[in-house]
Amino acid sequence: MSYTSVSAIVEDHDPTETEKYKELVPMFELMLHVSELLRTIRHERGSIDFDFDESKITVDEDGQVSYIGVYERRRSNQIIEDFMLAANETIAEDYFWQQIPFEYRIHEAPDTERVKQLSILISKFGYYFKASKENIHPKEFQKLLSKIEGEPCENLISRMTLRTMRQARYSTECEGHFGLSCKYYCHFTSPIRRYPDLQIHRIIKDNIHGRLDDRRLSHYDAILPKVCDDNSRKERRAEEAERQVERLKKVEYMEHHIGEEFEGIISGVINRGIFVELPNTIEGFVDVSTLYDDFYVYSQDEYAMIGESTGKKYSIGDTVKVKVPVPCNHKQLPAKAIVKRTIIKKTDTSYVPLLYIMEPGEKVDSTNHNSTIRKGELRDYIQIASNVHK
Repeated sequence: MSYTSVSAIVEDHDPTETEKYKELVPMFELMLHVSELLRTIRHERGSIDFDFDESKITVDEDGQVSYIGVYERRRSNQIIEDFMLAANETIAEDYFWQQIPFEYRIHEAPDTERVKQLSILISKFGYYFKASKENIHPKEFQKLLSKIEGEPCENLISRMTLRTMRQARYSTECEGHFGLSCKYYCHFTSPIRRYPDLQIHRIIKDNIHGRLDDRRLSHYDAILPKVCDDNSRKERRAEEAERQVERLKKVEYMEHHIGEEFEGIISGVINRGIFVELPNTIEGFVDVSTLYDDFYVYSQDEYAMIGESTGKKYSIGDTVKVKVPVPCNHKQLPAKAIVKRTIIKKTDTSYVPLLYIMEPGEKVDSTNHNSTIRKGELRDYIQIASNVHK
């Protein structure tokens, strides 16, 4: 039995899979119904669902990337997620009322200053939500995400909303979970891959077997504050390592697609350039200095890059065609790459593929990459590229 088989039964109603697991089908259908009820309950109380596409990265035996695409979240995955959330809430509430030392997963309300900044941002796109200095309900964030669904600014506002949130952490105090809009929450369901869950299982086993005497209770009272802090710090470190590896693998993958064209969506604009997200979840960066047809200025009010002479505008949500003709690293930049305005480099904090926005009908020669320049000569070659294409 697999997630794929269950999805084939409850979503696709596949006759072959249904016949194969016919004795289990009624249970699967009941699980689907309960999952939908749990999801409805969470939505009604204000639970926030950030539905970002996750990357699925496949590597071969040598660690080379063979595939990158969108990780498919099907109904079978959501069923298990809904059941896990319910289990986590149930255990947390039970042990809160038993007044036993415990490790909770808490998510505090966002900082009021960050909420104010988000409110200013979304107002530029015509969106508003109810918030006061003293209180904001998660349902307001949920309403905002529903309003922007399918809009060009969805990606930007969703990410800005996520950055407004505080980081969830582990604590001995049950202070609720803002994002899930619940009073009681813990991480209980994954002891084989997450230490906080294993710690909770130890406490539960001691309780079930009658071992929680005064000595054991004092033991947990003494160690849990440090355990919670340590788990929170190591979680953040692991997540950052995962992000960096994912970014590196994406750059390595793009190096094998020299000369290929992609259609992408502008996912962000800053004063230094434009972010473009491809359908396979890879996000690249177009440096403003490589937009050779005009002098572009960043408009913070419109979150767009606007040409001073032509008025040409690159805005969030616009579709653009990009190309990656030349791979290089941060120490040595091929001259051809600069003239053609495309590089892949390593920044101070992460690996980022840099892309080139193609003009209609333009052809890029991805051959003859032998010429090289020193990094200090980058500005001169950008100027040469600008003159050549005027």
